[in-house]
Amino acid sequence: MISMNSEERIVDWATIIKDGAIGAWPICLGYIAIGLALGVIAQKAGLSPMEIGLMSLLVYAGSSQFIAVSMLSAGAGIVPIVITTFTVNLRHMLMSSSLATFMRNLGIGPLSLFAYGVTDESFALNSAKFRGGNWDWRRALVLNHTTNLTWIASTVAGGFGGQFIPAGAFGIDYALSAMFICLLVFQLRGKLYVIVAIIAGILAVVLSLLIPGNSYIVIASVLAAALGVIIKRSRIFSRPEGQP
Repeated sequence: MISMNSEERIVDWATIIKDGAIGAWPICLGYIAIGLALGVIAQKAGLSPMEIGLMSLLVYAGSSQFIAVSMLSAGAGIVPIVITTFTVNLRHMLMSSSLATFMRNLGIGPLSLFAYGVTDESFALNSAKFRGGNWDWRRALVLNHTTNLTWIASTVAGGFGGQFIPAGAFGIDYALSAMFICLLVFQLRGKLYVIVAIIAGILAVVLSLLIPGNSYIVIASVLAAALGVIIKRSRIFSRPEGQP
């Protein structure tokens, strides 16, 4: 009887791992390409493959890692880098709050492991699967950490391969700018988002001429976000059609 229960548990976990890994593969395909690009760029910025791997392990946030590498290349100090990446990652609080409804009565250990693996992509996929049913925190945890391992391996591989790629080859220098253009485009979901993006860009350019260092990035982002909240509360874009 005991061996039968043990066998059933093994079969259950095997199914859970299979479901989570299968669910993760679309994200993994994207992470391989972006992770390799980040590894190459980080290697050109002076980071070793071990340092790149540690960054991916400890930070595990693609956009923040791209920002950090860019700021390191520009000679920014640690405080502006920490503040900027922290600000960029604040959206994870909203994502985690949304997923918390599916994590009730979960212990601190599994909850911490799950929270570590939350990214934009895993959040979107897990949310859809939770709402679709036949999905639980174990499968979500497997999905999170399958994508996490893929990301770490890809960035480290890019770090090793970067030494064989000449600086500026294959448009690598433009990869960082292209990455953020894509991230910006994906976030433009309405007129308000476009206006806030334009305000942030203008403020960043103006403040860069007035403030030394890279702190203008944080200041411009905060000011633009604050103006966005003010505009949203004014309900300029929520008036019925036909009204001026």
